[in-house]
Amino acid sequence: MPLKAVLFDFMGTCLDWHSSVLDAFPSAIPPKEASSLALRWRQQYFDLNDARVKANQPVELFDVTLARALDIVLSNDFPDLCTHFDHEARHEAVRAFHNQKAWPDVAPALQALQISGLERFVHANGSTRLQLDIVSSAGLGSEFEMLFSSELLGVYMPHKEAYDRVLRLIDAEPEEVVKVAAHAWDLRGARAAGMKTVYVRRWTDDIEEDMEALREEFDVFLDGMDSFPAAIEGLG
Repeated sequence: MPLKAVLFDFMGTCLDWHSSVLDAFPSAIPPKEASSLALRWRQQYFDLNDARVKANQPVELFDVTLARALDIVLSNDFPDLCTHFDHEARHEAVRAFHNQKAWPDVAPALQALQISGLERFVHANGSTRLQLDIVSSAGLGSEFEMLFSSELLGVYMPHKEAYDRVLRLIDAEPEEVVKVAAHAWDLRGARAAGMKTVYVRRWTDDIEEDMEALREEFDVFLDGMDSFPAAIEGLG
């Protein structure tokens, strides 16, 4: 069955969230410590989402979960940095996630897909407002047919219904769709729903995964998107 569509995770996979967050952190924090805080904060956000999925809880607004994750990480892992984060600093840090730039290899990969005739969709946890903001700041507004957020779908990935609902909405069979992500948990959910999978390694994400093991787990493993068009062609 020929391919019809490609679903992209957004943050991490297509967007360099890390740079935006570090730019928004208080300047008094040393760069290395700021980077460690950002990476741990992002992982804590994933941990909170995972807990909501396992508890069968409803979707929560991205900014609310993210703010809670920052409070947890500052209190538990970086207590010495708490004095740098008053209410305004915490607000600015959360808002930084709404202003991100694309990784340099993303736009050429998306344009190659457009030439090939494949439909391109964002399919990611988060809010619709978040996706609208970052597709604009990243200059990718014309690259996607639709933005599917967990808020819009009413369910988090990797719950199977998150993939099934998108398949119904775009009128596609699982075998016609490829999911692309820098998150193994997302691709495991997509694979369970019958989709093809492409893992894109980004140093900012999956900081607790064994990368060598992941190289054998999915249909394709890439160290970036430079060879992405050829990989998609191979899957088709």
